[in-house]
Amino acid sequence: MNRSRSLTAAKLALSTALVMASTMAINVYVPATRGYFNLGECMIYLTALLFDPLTAAFAGGVGSALADIALGYLIYAPATLVIKAVEGAVASKLAEKIKARGERILLPMALLVVAGYFTLILIIGYTLFAGEVEFTLANLFVVKGFLSPAAWIPIAFAAITIPLYLTLRRSGEGLLIAALLLAGLIMISGYFIYEQLILGYYALAEVPVNLGQAVLGTAIAVPLYKAVQKVKGRWGF
Repeated sequence: MNRSRSLTAAKLALSTALVMASTMAINVYVPATRGYFNLGECMIYLTALLFDPLTAAFAGGVGSALADIALGYLIYAPATLVIKAVEGAVASKLAEKIKARGERILLPMALLVVAGYFTLILIIGYTLFAGEVEFTLANLFVVKGFLSPAAWIPIAFAAITIPLYLTLRRSGEGLLIAALLLAGLIMISGYFIYEQLILGYYALAEVPVNLGQAVLGTAIAVPLYKAVQKVKGRWGF
């Protein structure tokens, strides 16, 4: 019993630390919304694929909220705690169901979700989000720049390249991608609702940023998950 509790605590601590670290490692500040693009979703999704919904919820919510606090985005921390927890739990639950059922029944849904992300990133980004951005590496190195509306055309194509490739070439991974991207919609809509209260109309500017987080997080998490599964199989875990 004690060993089981110790393993559970270690699992929670490690996954929470990974979420926090990935969120803080690289971030792009968006002055228009006072929010930031980060890589936190990749570890939230990896945790969701590897562990149970409770672990994914705890790591996603607590790890992300701690990162918000550490980086000075205190206004987002309360919402982050709830939104990322729900996102992690739903991602894990959907992945469980897909891994249990398998096959190709949800492949059309995977393609539809990827196409939907591409459309939203392109339309919202091109028509609304442009202006000054700040790129930060590990909270030490900062570069300022300007993002033009036309830049969203290659960004949208680049954002869905890996998810689309994995969906078309490997149906099993395509289903996992659909699960994670669907869970990502919870994060996107959750922040949009919260930001409506503090930003009003400008909350729309954060939508393509959060879409990008979900897509990039998925593109990183699924191959990482497959790699972990191979290692576990070789070592007999």
